[in-house]
Amino acid sequence: MTPIDDDELHESIRVDGSYELAGVPDEFQRLWTPHRMVYIQHGQQPPEHECPFCVAPSMSDSDALIVARGTHAYVLLNLFPYNSGHLLVCPYRHVATYDEATEEEVAEIASLTQTAMRVIKKVSKNEGFNIGMNQGRVAGAGIADHLHQHIVPRWALDSNFFPIIAKTKALPQLLGDVRQSIAEAWPR
Repeated sequence: MTPIDDDELHESIRVDGSYELAGVPDEFQRLWTPHRMVYIQHGQQPPEHECPFCVAPSMSDSDALIVARGTHAYVLLNLFPYNSGHLLVCPYRHVATYDEATEEEVAEIASLTQTAMRVIKKVSKNEGFNIGMNQGRVAGAGIADHLHQHIVPRWALDSNFFPIIAKTKALPQLLGDVRQSIAEAWPR
């Protein structure tokens, strides 16, 4: 199909305002975020019997977006990331808050967090991080019943008007590509 100019475009518009040709360029920019369909269809909170952080370890790493597995905890990409490379560190055990985690879980969460920071810096060349845990639904935890720590890479120019005005976050990489690059760079 050859590109059409503005005159041809106006000639191709039907009386009802629709286009005769599918895929004719218009003035809109589109952000393709197919991974968000899960959230749109089901909401963020899973059914009580289906904790995503309990189910993920039983899946393949690529299907669960897992980048590394430890003895007491593992690291996976956030399905609803704030930025590309947004990781979560979760204990395997279903525990809700940090004070309920064992010393071994706490130590491995800390160690995996440090390794994740090093790997993300190497892969993404980011300039900083936001790291934290939201404990309980009132504190903003999306999955309040299973402890998880966020590691969000930050760049000087990663913020713009989209999240504020349009409630939209532009993510420049697909989740599968980010998972693969981080998993490949993770120390063995």
